[in-house]
Amino acid sequence: MSESTLGRDTPQVNARSKVLGRALYAGDIQLPGMLHGKVLRSPHARARIRSIDTRAARALPGVKAVVTGDDAPGTRWGVSHKDRHILAKGQVRFCGEEVAAVAAVSEDIALDALDLIRVEYEEEPALLDPELALADGAAQVHSGHDNVSHRIRYHRGDVDAALAQAAVVHEARYSTHPQYAGYLEPMATVAMLDADGRLQVWASTQSVFLARARLAAALEWPVSRIRVTAPTVGGGFGAKIIEDANTLVAALLALRAGRPVRLVNSRIEDFLGSCSSLPERIDLKLGMTREGLIVAKDVRILADCGAYSGLCAEVMHVSAMRSDNMHRLANVRCDATLAYTNNPPHGAFRGFGGTQMLFALNSHIDTMAGLLGLDPVEIHRRNAIGRGETSVHGWHIGSTGLQECMDQCTAAIGWAERRARPRGSGTLRRGVGMATAMHVSGNRTIGNWDGSTVVVKVNEDGRVVVHCAEGDMGQGAMTMLAQVVAHELDLPVDHVHVATPDTDVAPFCIGSLASRVTIVSGNAAIVAARRARDTLLEAASALLQAPAAELELAAGKIRVRADHTRIRSLAEVVRQHIWRHGGEGVHVSGTWDAQTRMFDQDLMGNIAPGYSFAAQAVEVEVDTQTGQVRLLQSFVSDDCGKALNPMAVHGQSNGAAAQAVGWTLYEQMRYENGRLVNGNFADYTMPTAESLPELRSGIVESDEPNGPHGAKGASETAILPGAAAIANAVHHAIGVRIRDLPITPEKVLAALADSGRTEPDHA
Repeated sequence: MSESTLGRDTPQVNARSKVLGRALYAGDIQLPGMLHGKVLRSPHARARIRSIDTRAARALPGVKAVVTGDDAPGTRWGVSHKDRHILAKGQVRFCGEEVAAVAAVSEDIALDALDLIRVEYEEEPALLDPELALADGAAQVHSGHDNVSHRIRYHRGDVDAALAQAAVVHEARYSTHPQYAGYLEPMATVAMLDADGRLQVWASTQSVFLARARLAAALEWPVSRIRVTAPTVGGGFGAKIIEDANTLVAALLALRAGRPVRLVNSRIEDFLGSCSSLPERIDLKLGMTREGLIVAKDVRILADCGAYSGLCAEVMHVSAMRSDNMHRLANVRCDATLAYTNNPPHGAFRGFGGTQMLFALNSHIDTMAGLLGLDPVEIHRRNAIGRGETSVHGWHIGSTGLQECMDQCTAAIGWAERRARPRGSGTLRRGVGMATAMHVSGNRTIGNWDGSTVVVKVNEDGRVVVHCAEGDMGQGAMTMLAQVVAHELDLPVDHVHVATPDTDVAPFCIGSLASRVTIVSGNAAIVAARRARDTLLEAASALLQAPAAELELAAGKIRVRADHTRIRSLAEVVRQHIWRHGGEGVHVSGTWDAQTRMFDQDLMGNIAPGYSFAAQAVEVEVDTQTGQVRLLQSFVSDDCGKALNPMAVHGQSNGAAAQAVGWTLYEQMRYENGRLVNGNFADYTMPTAESLPELRSGIVESDEPNGPHGAKGASETAILPGAAAIANAVHHAIGVRIRDLPITPEKVLAALADSGRTEPDHA
């Protein structure tokens, strides 16, 4: 029998090609006659376009196409709101918006052509504050539409009555800032018209089918005339779902030039053209009993989507609702508003809205623990929803390891000892903090399907090719699929090849988002592999002269269970299945759709087949003279149901923790009058190895009943508790609470000065 890799550390199936530099990314595609694209972007946050003169650019030798908004279809594109053109038409709404594009025989010529394009702008006052954008009489970012992009309201129970009876009520305001995704590979596309007049696109995307649908809508083409392939993707973190314009502009240039076009963002272009995470201002009020039980939660959110909505409505929905479901709550109220401004568009980011609210909620719980004289861990324990329970919004919790996550992470950093140790009054002061989180594994919100289809093809040599369009952006989806199929067919994992996502070849899939790939496509892979197994056993029945029910797969062969001397190779069986009257290859598909329920008009519904949980504990050191916060140790514990590949889970968990540290302490996109002034890695400070301690992680296996072999999503949940854990540790160290991210030295010093204290408050 082949030794299954499920539950064992397994290197990524495409790791070797990446390490050796052989992996093919979208920007590596080379085609005969290929042109190079470049984009002209607006220098203004808000302005009318009076005229665009492209004559000199078109006349430049080597330039093959110049396009403006007038050359693009009039259809607007977007997710929930269709509010954006491929290239600006008549008006620019943010600094960096795509105004024109050029395709030329070299990048240098394309850049020279951009310099020759003359745009006459009439600059207008920009709306850069969401509160001002929502004020009466504010100018409209989109003519004919007020500046409310989206609004969410709900009220469960009786919040006011519960607050009136609570022993302790605390209210505070928190604010979070946008974070750039920081992937290794910037946005990149190669597009061409093939000999049949079909649009062929190679793109760095998390979802080839969503990318195809967006291209079809924006270009006004049938989807069947468009093919999207995702070669190796160098990171996504949510930003490569369907919000950037890179692919659309490349396709438009290819159609206009009649030749292949390669459009790869430089890093500064990527900062300008891709969506950063959604900034939010959160007003949170909680009521608790003296025992720390949460009796009421009241939330108001003001979020800034920037000039275009993108996925921000969905992100804000997560901020508004998801954290409600991790506690036993009966009284919850929320009023969340998403505002249009003239800031650059924001959108999806790893954690998808959970990071914002969980920073506020975990900080709030820590504060109230101090007011009640309780350990915050104990408050989390008493309120945590349990396995088999149904939340206030109708979410059914099939599995949860949150209690075990808290045990694991607090033990790892010595929580009890470090909280109890005496604090000195010196310059350097240490503190510990903890936070918890929940996330979805799957999400029935795009439409009434949250499924996946996997095709398994057994070749004539007995090896397998898997076709699936769920994206692998480095998180290991291809490896997971190979592991699952190899396990079901009792093959070595290197006998299973997972093909790159391709809309012409792979079955329809939603893509890599909402931590859905393991639980959804993993289940579909089991269905497909078992159908392939049944087909193989039935085909082997004639060769071995035994009923299929008496046969078994064993290390690339099929044998009679009771007589191991009667055996045939898979290769023989597959050839026999083909070379006979009415024969065919072994080529089967399997589909799995979660038995979940979409939100109804009251926002009630069990939207995911599984829910993941995590907890993180950290220790920090704060320099009270400089305000510098140094992370000394971190341990994040991830409840992933069952770790199909522990190596991958640990890698993703610690990567998520590093991103959380960056968001909390280092990263900040700085703007002046709507213009980004630090759009490069020299000025945009991300955490380096030197600024991080050894990041540690643990796995809790809660055995999700709906998951493949008990698995559910990992890695996204692990980014969620980091900011609050650090903020709580800072408070424990110096007695001041930072509610406005990032936690910079300037804010720490200002808070210390305002507090008027020299000794930390450890209540």
